[in-house]
This record gives sequence, structure tokens and C-alpha cells, in this order.
Amino acid sequence: MSKTILITGAGSGFGALSARALARAGHTVYAAMRATAGRNAARVAEAARYAGEHGVDLRTVELDVLSQESVTAAVETVLAETGAIDVVVHNAGHMVLGPAEAFTPEELAAVYDTNVLGSQRLNRAVLPHLRERGQGLLLWIGSSSTRGGTPPYLAPYFAAKAAADALAVSYAAELARFGIETTLVIPGAFTSGTDHFANAGHPADRSVVPAYDERYGGLMEQVGERLAALQPPGADVSLVADAVVQVVDTPDGKRPFRVHVDPIDDGSAEVSEVADRVRARFLARIGLEDLLTPAPAA
Repeated sequence: MSKTILITGAGSGFGALSARALARAGHTVYAAMRATAGRNAARVAEAARYAGEHGVDLRTVELDVLSQESVTAAVETVLAETGAIDVVVHNAGHMVLGPAEAFTPEELAAVYDTNVLGSQRLNRAVLPHLRERGQGLLLWIGSSSTRGGTPPYLAPYFAAKAAADALAVSYAAELARFGIETTLVIPGAFTSGTDHFANAGHPADRSVVPAYDERYGGLMEQVGERLAALQPPGADVSLVADAVVQVVDTPDGKRPFRVHVDPIDDGSAEVSEVADRVRARFLARIGLEDLLTPAPAA
């Protein structure tokens, strides 16, 4: 059954790949991105060309996760054009690289703003609609770094992704009785196929960087090379988009809580299995096991 899907950060990377894959699967997809009339105008045109060439319903919509006004306007646009939103994909994110000490508190707050508060802004705009309908899916694109291998120099990004994961887990229980389902898709470390590293930010305070360079010089290059060496054949970022499509196309109430897409296997799936089992057991112990699955659609 065709669904209307809104996906943030869909100009490139996992977002763009997932938007196209979902459209090919027969859904109406709104690829949300900011600056659609400015620096992302070429990506808007590219999405339109893709829709025409493949005969799919792939649309774009202006959405800046840093602005509640922009987020609310995007949701209103989708609802005005389609009448309903079935799936929200929280994908927008920003990566930064460098020694944790070199980042100012304001820089950490900015990373948190994009990766965590952006999701909160969208939830506040779209959840009244989903709650009224009594059904829907929040699909969060997470990161294996929240519980798996965590190489240095990515602390602000890892911390923000961990916060987003915790937020998603709490939302899952709070939305279950409204019939709204939650799934977290957890990509591992893909060393190519996205713009994460190419567009990554760097610390503003350069004064402490030389001290780290003395002992950690070339660290990120070493990490990249060693991660690439661990990638098995066929470990392409398109696997993440495939997983997103599979989750969306799974019948309501039957979707998995977590899906790991981690060809390297950094241990995140193993740790998450324990954490999610503990969560389920605890909710059952306090008589809230109904919060583990969404209520039947209204």
C-alpha cells in the first residue's frame, strides 16, 4: 500500500538514497532539504529529473530542521497536497571532526541542535496529525556509534547521535498507545557513498590542535583506511536505503524496533540487543508491556 513519506536531510547520502528507493517502491516521497531555491537548487532539479525518468512520485519540500517555522511550514505543505503523512524519517544530521577539547560548548550545542533538536521540532509539528489519525511510523536513522565501536575525534557527533537514540526510545513508549510505531535503522561505519566526512565541520579553537597532532597526527586517515579494510565486498550505502524500504513496507504492528546495517559489525547490534531486552523486561515488570507495541490502528 502506497504511503506518504517525509524524510529530512534528503539532499544527499542516506537521505537521498532512501528517498529514491522509497519512491521506486511506489510511495509518495517528500525529500526535505533546506535552501531549495539556493545552494540545493541543483539537488531539487536532480530529484525532479529522477522522478520523471523513473516515473515515480518523488517531490521536494523546503525544510530547515534548525527552524520551527520552516519545519511547521513543510508539514503543512505536505498535508495540504496529500491530506496525510504516514511515515516520518528522521535522517538530517551533521558530522564534525577533531579533538573533543578543541570544540567550544557553542559548537557542541550546534551539533546537538541539528542532530537532536531538529527531530524534536519535526515531531512537534507532525505528531498532532499522527495522533489524530491513530497510526503512523517514526523511522529514525541512528548510528552504530551509540553502542558500538567509537574511534576518536568524533565525540560531538557521537554524543548527539546517542542523545537522539535515547529520545527515540522514549518516544516509542509514549506514542505506542496512539498507534504510532517506532523503528530505528542503525547504519554502521560506511567509508564512502555519503557526504558525511566531506562536509564535516571542524573545531573553531585551533590553539589546542597542535598538541593533539603531536601524538595523534594522521589519526583520521588511519581510522578511515582501517575501516575501509574491514568492509566486506558488497558493503554499499544503498543497503541502508534497502533497509528503510523494507521497514516501511512491513505491515503495521509487525516492524522491528531496531534494524542494524553494519557490514563491519562493530558490536553495536550485540549491545543494543541487551539494552532493548532490558528495556522490555523492565516495562513488563512495572505492568507497561503494552508500550512495547503500537496499539491497533484507529
